Amino acid sequence: MCNGRLIFKMTIKDQHYINLILNGDSRAFAVLVNRYKDLVYTLSLRMLKNREEAEEVAQDTFIKVYKSLSRFKGDSKFSTWIYKVAYNTCLDRIKKNKKYINDVAIDEFTAHEVKTIDNALSKLETEEHNQAIKKCITQLPSDDAFILTLYYFEEQSLDEISQVVGLTPNNVKVKLFRSRKKLATIIKAQLEPEIIEHYGKARQ
Repeated sequence: MCNGRLIFKMTIKDQHYINLILNGDSRAFAVLVNRYKDLVYTLSLRMLKNREEAEEVAQDTFIKVYKSLSRFKGDSKFSTWIYKVAYNTCLDRIKKNKKYINDVAIDEFTAHEVKTIDNALSKLETEEHNQAIKKCITQLPSDDAFILTLYYFEEQSLDEISQVVGLTPNNVKVKLFRSRKKLATIIKAQLEPEIIEHYGKARQ
């Protein structure tokens, strides 16, 4: 309940600054940039796998947001709208550079093994595990890394992610499942086996 109130208050604050900007106070945009710049950069880095390009795309994202702010109708969270602009800007950059990231091979995992990975992502118990899993996510193909970041670390709903990436909520759900399987392949190969075993035994 507290989180819901916090999100609601954040949305109200966003709209307050949006109104100021639309009424001619361009300085108010700095507040929105400071609020979302870190995550926009992180999402861009997940997609592009290059720090300089991620920085450029993050800047381009906020330029686009500023220029098109009058088109934000408030029918979704402002954060969701920004993530969508960032996602599309990343796609444009990937197409421009003709970068195609090789896909990660998907091993055959049982339903229980995939659920174990899900538990590990949903119940991160230490900062060390948190950072280790984030590092594994960076090795995923662009779309997978982007969606998993929104779902697990920004707690975006299926509906909100569907608005960002232009897929139906059901397609997002399927894509999330496949992304977790890819991540499971990376985690199983790189993280210490006892980490996975710990999450599996603790929540069977």
